[in-house]
Amino acid sequence: MSLPVEDLAAQALSLPPEDRALLLERLIASFEPKSPAQEAWFKLAQRRREDVRGGRVQMVPGDEALARVRARLA
Repeated sequence: MSLPVEDLAAQALSLPPEDRALLLERLIASFEPKSPAQEAWFKLAQRRREDVRGGRVQMVPGDEALARVRARLA
C-alpha cells in the first residue's frame, strides 16, 4: 500500500538532515539514466565530501572562491 504524497513528504521532512540529503540524492538519481560520466562525477563528489568531513581539506567561502578564480582569469 503506497502512502499519499503529502504524508510521505511530511515523513521525509521529519528526517535528520543527512537522511534527507541521502533521500534527495536517490530521488534525483531516479530521474537520470546512469552513465559512466554521471557515475564518475558522483564518486568525485563523494570523495570531496569525505575529504571535508575528514578534515583533509578546508572549505572556502563562495565569495572568496569566486575572487580567486577571477584573479586567475585576469
